[in-house]
Amino acid sequence: MENKIFHHDEPFKLESGAWLPEFDLAYTTYGTLNADKSNVIWVCHAFTGNANPSDWWNGLIGEKRLYNPAEHFIVCANILGSHYGSTNALSKNPITGEPYFHDFPFLTIRDVVRAIDLLRQSLNIEKINTLLGGSLGGQQALEWAIIQPELFENLILFSTNAIHSPWGIAFNESQRMAIAADPTWIERNSKAGMNGMKVARSIALLSYRNYATYGRTQSRDEGQVDFFRANTYQNYQGEKLGKRFNAFSYWTLSKMFDSHDVGRGRGKVEEALKLIKAKTLVIGISSDVLFPPEEQEFIANQIPNARYALIDSMYGHDGFLIEFEAMSETIKGFFN
Repeated sequence: MENKIFHHDEPFKLESGAWLPEFDLAYTTYGTLNADKSNVIWVCHAFTGNANPSDWWNGLIGEKRLYNPAEHFIVCANILGSHYGSTNALSKNPITGEPYFHDFPFLTIRDVVRAIDLLRQSLNIEKINTLLGGSLGGQQALEWAIIQPELFENLILFSTNAIHSPWGIAFNESQRMAIAADPTWIERNSKAGMNGMKVARSIALLSYRNYATYGRTQSRDEGQVDFFRANTYQNYQGEKLGKRFNAFSYWTLSKMFDSHDVGRGRGKVEEALKLIKAKTLVIGISSDVLFPPEEQEFIANQIPNARYALIDSMYGHDGFLIEFEAMSETIKGFFN
């Protein structure tokens, strides 16, 4: 696997009307592009993911997996605003010579997709065999397949939606409220809002899992009155993210989530989805309370000749990062 940086040295206008003077995208390539460039698999990562899909989708992507670098040329870019090597709020603004911090501009899913497509052009990729994405990554994939319908042969979407729901926005706002309540959030340094972000992550976990998941994985002992597994788990998840992420990126990407609406400027959502030409599979997780299965079923019903599949799982929204065997079998069935 190769880790690389794509540098775009020209001003980049955002959907909001603001500009980035320039930007970097960290990305990885895995495998070898074949002679006719027909084996490209492009992966879009989720909220706090990175450009290495074998890190977080290792049951789906990697040696001896469904998407094997021995057969496929796999590309994944860390999105604008994220923490893992791409331009984000902690990056230096070339105009001021200082990090952006709170001055980093608002980004939408469409901004992210346009930036990724510039990377695609720089790699001289003219056709993508399969575009994959789940959650925030699925939102990117959906938007890209609408903007450039001729580019993709196959589209596989996991646990995502065509427009971010009021329910999802409310969860994101609660997380941002936690960050804003951290008194350090006003400071212009890389650790600002870190304790607030840990609380935000704890809130997020409640939407990624569900009642049944916690009952099974964080059960209480008979007679216990304090120091429960659920207490430890929530704190652990906050601390774990605090070691690998920053509150500025968390804020930026959560706002990006909220911006998602494929129908914006295109009439209705239904009309936008009908623009997709790729052979499409949409996968939902039965117990997902953040992106409930009816959102994926809606997408599949609007994209011409799309197929919908439901995976029965107790793991909620996180199921698309866990249920690799069921996902692989579903995808195999789709292509067969």
